[in-house]
Amino acid sequence: MNAIQSSSDVALPLQQAFTLQRQAYLAAPVPSHAERKQDLLRLKAMLSDNREAIIDAICQDYGNRSRHETLFAEVIAVTDAINDVIKNLKKWMRVQKRHVDHSMFPGGRNRVIPQPLGVVGVIVPWNFPVNLSFVPLAQAFAAGNRAMVKMSENSRALSALLRSLCSQYFAEDKLQFFDETGGVGIEFSKIPFDLLVFTGSGQTGKSVMAAAAQNLTPVVLELGGKAPAVIDPSYPIEKAVGRIMFIKQFNAGQICTNVDYVFVHRSQREAFVEAAKAYVAKHCPDINHPDYTSIIDDRSMARLQSTLDDAGSKGATVINLSNQEANVEARKLPLHLVLDTTPEMTIRQRETFGPLLMVVEYDSPEEVVDYINAGDRPLALYPFTKKRALADMYIERVMSGGVTVNDALFHLAQHDLPFGGVGGSGMGHYHGYEGFITFSKLRPVYYQPSFSPMEWLRPPYGNFATRFYNFLLKFKG
Repeated sequence: MNAIQSSSDVALPLQQAFTLQRQAYLAAPVPSHAERKQDLLRLKAMLSDNREAIIDAICQDYGNRSRHETLFAEVIAVTDAINDVIKNLKKWMRVQKRHVDHSMFPGGRNRVIPQPLGVVGVIVPWNFPVNLSFVPLAQAFAAGNRAMVKMSENSRALSALLRSLCSQYFAEDKLQFFDETGGVGIEFSKIPFDLLVFTGSGQTGKSVMAAAAQNLTPVVLELGGKAPAVIDPSYPIEKAVGRIMFIKQFNAGQICTNVDYVFVHRSQREAFVEAAKAYVAKHCPDINHPDYTSIIDDRSMARLQSTLDDAGSKGATVINLSNQEANVEARKLPLHLVLDTTPEMTIRQRETFGPLLMVVEYDSPEEVVDYINAGDRPLALYPFTKKRALADMYIERVMSGGVTVNDALFHLAQHDLPFGGVGGSGMGHYHGYEGFITFSKLRPVYYQPSFSPMEWLRPPYGNFATRFYNFLLKFKG
């Protein structure tokens, strides 16, 4: 009885919020350009007006989160994304003219009208909680929707702050934030949203999709997986290592599109290791420095240490790139390389989501293609090569959510590129124009003129209908 009551207590405020927003949508289903722009400006102001409080709240949730990493990934990137949406909004909202077959429908007109879906739900992970809530919200507001956002259980301080701030910028029938207090996520997924966006693990994504399916709610799933990089031996090894290790240490590796493992040509194994050591000595010499981000919680810290122990106990070569051991109390874990892995090791089987980089040696590009294609399609692919033909080969032969050539991660920062996974790494897109489309219903509308030849083609079908259809078959054939 208590469990049932608890579930009901969780579901009730969510359902009440949804009902409020649904009624507001039905009363005014298509906001004007001016109204949408105002919503976007409010969202931007909510971030900029409270920047320091938001940075502090995220740092509190992490234990320690580099201020510069938060500024870059959460504040600057989000502000830039909102500005881009505002700049393009009027163009995106235009009614589109489409072709009409005048041999069949003379005088007719076709239009595609982008219209709001209604009320959308956004389930946000802890790793980039502002970016992964505000960017979908910008797309949702651009398309004219209302939104409910469910934050992560690891974002308690930020969640409390956003919930208190939200009412200063938005009415409850436009936007509400919800904390994860236990059982909220599954109840949130059961709401009959017009679209549900989830970012997180594949396993949780399956549960979200199953719950949404009960209402036939369409979903956008942004998952993760083991995103590979591959270094062509003719590419400068120090440059490749520097770019890969920068992304690997960013946010302590806790990024769904991070380099999970890297293919290094067999001849460059030692050169890669030495370059990685040099990078860490120069850029990450002290894991206890505020610039080095903490692992999010004790469970994640234990998982990463267990992954290293598992690999070492089964014969892998584990290299701590720092002169320091892990600071368990502060949840600071040095960057590690893991070489000589075998299929039974945990690091081969699941996304690391931390400052651990598996190194896989290879001899030929075909080995790389076969290895990646034997698993789930990754969220990202990172080929490092000066050879255009080789880069194109990897892009053509290995399907992934997105690609950055000669670097990592930065395809996400391009506002005019869609972001999304494929297969095991997710489905659907947002960012840019594709995001506006995702959050819209592209409404096809046909306008019939006062005269229509179809009036001559009604049953009972006579000689005219026969001759007309024969003419169309000959004309179109």
